[in-house]
Amino acid sequence: QVQLVESGGGLVQPGGSLRLSCAASGFTLDVYALAWFRQAPGKERKGVSCYSPRDGSIYYADDVKGRFTISKDNAENTVYLQMNSLKPEDTAVYFCAARLGWKWNCYHGMDYWGKGTLVTVSG
Repeated sequence: QVQLVESGGGLVQPGGSLRLSCAASGFTLDVYALAWFRQAPGKERKGVSCYSPRDGSIYYADDVKGRFTISKDNAENTVYLQMNSLKPEDTAVYFCAARLGWKWNCYHGMDYWGKGTLVTVSG
């Protein structure tokens, strides 16, 4: 059974850090495009970061550049999102996703999705 399971969300103060994890089962991540999305209350889901295995490119949304880092551990079959200098506007449900194959837009056409983990940034 193919699954992506996120963990690591929680409540953090502004300026703090969290590391989200996304464990894959039923398939191996190493040839997949991997992405993190988030959906804030009352807003549409948007891409946060994406890794393309075709050439190793990594993309970040403008509002997280320099603060968030996507990484993966093929041995653990897990993708991570390190989030530093968190702001209240980072509050959202964070989803990981994976896609087999290349797209012009790294965030498009995801094949598998996790159910999300809630991140709340509040003082």
